[in-house]
Amino acid sequence: MKTEQGTFLAFGGLELFYQSWLPDDAPRAALVIVHGAGDHSGRYARLVEPLVRRGIAVFGFDLRGYGRSPGRRGHINAWDEYREDVRAFLEFVRRKLPAGLPVFLFGYSLGAQIVLDYVLRSPAGVQGAILSGAPIEPAGIGSPIQIFAARVLSRILPSLQMKLGNDINGVSRDPQVLADLAQDPLHHDFVTLRWGAEALRIGAWVRSQAAQVRLPVLFIHGEADPFNLASGVRRYFEQIPYPDKALHIYPDCRHETHNDLDHAQVAADIGDWIEAHL
Repeated sequence: MKTEQGTFLAFGGLELFYQSWLPDDAPRAALVIVHGAGDHSGRYARLVEPLVRRGIAVFGFDLRGYGRSPGRRGHINAWDEYREDVRAFLEFVRRKLPAGLPVFLFGYSLGAQIVLDYVLRSPAGVQGAILSGAPIEPAGIGSPIQIFAARVLSRILPSLQMKLGNDINGVSRDPQVLADLAQDPLHHDFVTLRWGAEALRIGAWVRSQAAQVRLPVLFIHGEADPFNLASGVRRYFEQIPYPDKALHIYPDCRHETHNDLDHAQVAADIGDWIEAHL
């Protein structure tokens, strides 16, 4: 496996951090990872390694305000920044790959909402989308006071920070994953009021657009996810009329299926689905 790290030019001229993992031989496809809130592109090794062994090149970048990318932590001015950063990264990735190679998008949690918003508006050029832990039915995230503040006060105090307040034990059943996350200097558990307002606005729009999905989609979710409920993903999945769709619910998994005890099966299911769409 060959690895690379660097920066690419994103929306507004910001240089965002990226990394890639490439098979030794010519890749059969590429997967672009969009990470979750408080997260970064370096936490997907359990997904990356088995996919690269199958000849799939994997690319990930740190969203603005996260990981090793610049920007105020957990902040955006508008959701357009995320959308256009994904567009810029896809263009960057395609320039590194053989012409015509199938490119798939993978989004986890916040990243799933970013990917859904992107492909609902710009499905062309994306072979398929994989949505993990999608926030279709959030649970226990944001108190009524925090939601009110995000919606009303974000215009006055857009950069004011608020804690997400997620119980780390909801991430995974794997003690090593939890220990590593607790000590990860690139992880944080707060966002700004403007971020919250934009996430609420786009989340409501995405939830209303299931009938407009126009490309192959795979939803993966943990039944025991305490942050984003599997029941919401099931309902959303049923509302999608596009015939090429799949849903995998892992009975005991929590929020990070790719980092839970069933991670090998999750990676195998994703790899099988990608190969079926080459």
